[in-house]
Amino acid sequence: MSAETQPSPEMPNAAIADAGYQALAARFPGLETSVFRGQRRVVIPADSLAEGMQQLREAGFDLLVDVSCVDYLEYRGATSRYGLVYLLVNTRTNERLTVRCFVDDPEPTVPSMVPLWESANWLEREVWDLFGIRFSGHPDLRRLVMPEEFTGHPLRKDYPLQGRGERHNFPVISREHS
Repeated sequence: MSAETQPSPEMPNAAIADAGYQALAARFPGLETSVFRGQRRVVIPADSLAEGMQQLREAGFDLLVDVSCVDYLEYRGATSRYGLVYLLVNTRTNERLTVRCFVDDPEPTVPSMVPLWESANWLEREVWDLFGIRFSGHPDLRRLVMPEEFTGHPLRKDYPLQGRGERHNFPVISREHS
């Protein structure tokens, strides 16, 4: 590592001048960025997500650790309903990057990252199953946690927790059939 990419003592794991981030910032001027506890975070707009993630992959972020989602329904100050969270790692430099992308109803959709990172396959299926975020171009977008007959997405904040809607479409299994 050169002196300019060396992490500072205040930010042990964030390389301030890392090439991948700098290339991303040059390609998409005005990106919202922050550093928290030494970890860099960046927000990429949904319409630029595929291109931005491709650029990060080429810059050395070769490991997709996780894909998750946050439902910002009734969250004070939120401007979008859903926030996708991608955790990336450059295994050569041990740099970590959190990429966030916001999408809204009625059809929250982003491009699939499976062509870039094979690990996105099951991670995106889980987000689809529990939050209902579609990943266009995904090779096998089907339920992973809930049964195929299930009609809702149970981690959405507007999902009913009582009465009809919680378990109305689970098949009834008797003791002799279990």
